[in-house]
Amino acid sequence: MEETYLLNHPGVKKKILAGGTGPLPHFPPGTKVLVFHFQTLLDNFERTVIDDSRLAGRPAEIFVGKMFKMEVWETLLTSMRVGEVAEFWCDHTGLYPIVSKGMRLIAQGKDPLEGQRHMCGMGNLFHYHSTGFPELDELMRTPQPLIFIMELLQVGDPLSYHRESWMMEKDEKLQMVPVLHMQGNALVKQRQFREAASKYKEAVLLLKTVQSREMPGDVDYVNLGRMIIPLELNYCQCMLELEEYYEVIEHTNDLLDKHKDCVKGYYKRAKAHAAVWNEKEARRDFNMVANLDITLASLVHREIKALSERMKVKYWEEREKYWNSPPPHAHLVLSVDLAGRSTGRRLGLAGESASSADPQPQPVHAGAGAAPASGGANERAAEEAQR
Repeated sequence: MEETYLLNHPGVKKKILAGGTGPLPHFPPGTKVLVFHFQTLLDNFERTVIDDSRLAGRPAEIFVGKMFKMEVWETLLTSMRVGEVAEFWCDHTGLYPIVSKGMRLIAQGKDPLEGQRHMCGMGNLFHYHSTGFPELDELMRTPQPLIFIMELLQVGDPLSYHRESWMMEKDEKLQMVPVLHMQGNALVKQRQFREAASKYKEAVLLLKTVQSREMPGDVDYVNLGRMIIPLELNYCQCMLELEEYYEVIEHTNDLLDKHKDCVKGYYKRAKAHAAVWNEKEARRDFNMVANLDITLASLVHREIKALSERMKVKYWEEREKYWNSPPPHAHLVLSVDLAGRSTGRRLGLAGESASSADPQPQPVHAGAGAAPASGGANERAAEEAQR
């Protein structure tokens, strides 16, 4: 079909590639969720692909009227029918690198606000000078028109739709945290540790997203940090049960950097270090537990004693394994000996001296089979013959 300009939206051209079904949906602000696939291309000869939601393995989602950073996308999508595929040329794309970075992080299961300071999205980009993706940094340096190919998959009711965390308002996120906490606890009782860890992690993500909007050091910022602690500890306990020890070490390192008096954090990190044979680090953390809470001294004593016993067993197992293994040159000795015993004897590898390996002279007997005599023996034989 031919390109057409969208009415009342200069700088946007639309070309329908495949028609949809039914009438155009009605979109009151905040009442509909749009689920769609998209592809982003540069407006060059090669039509270079920047993003493709299908490659990410999940469609994108936005809520109508929720101040989505790429407001032009609401314009594009609300001009489509369900099932329609359309190509849009847009020159309102200055904020696209921010949107793309957030969607890439969401597709990876990460917080789209990860690493940001308390400022607007553009402020964060100018502060850090990079999105972390070279192709997006290039778009930041040289803003240009982009091509979006979109397929509208679904128009849903937000009340019956599971919303992503980044779509929620602050109050919604805070209300969701205790629900996820209780769900995680219930899964732990059923020993479904992997599923429980996912619930705790989602709750932590919600709190960190809210916290990122607060000023560091403010009362709300500090209180949110304290709410994160038990959820992080529960997550680490699930990882201990799943024997994901290095995951525990990584999370407790981050937790203890911010909360240096967290006794349970030191204890869980000590258990993880002990499990991966980091004796020095495990002893250090166990001792910190005893220093911070004297009532746990007996527990720490038992843990350190058990650690010492495990290290002894490991030492003797490794020692026995070392002494029972053949020396590195044993196969060489055997090959030389089997290839030729005389060679082995000359090298002294067969346990015999060089002198004992030399052939001994054999006595010579007179007779037909005897070897001819030499020297004075030949002269005496000639004299006897003349007589």
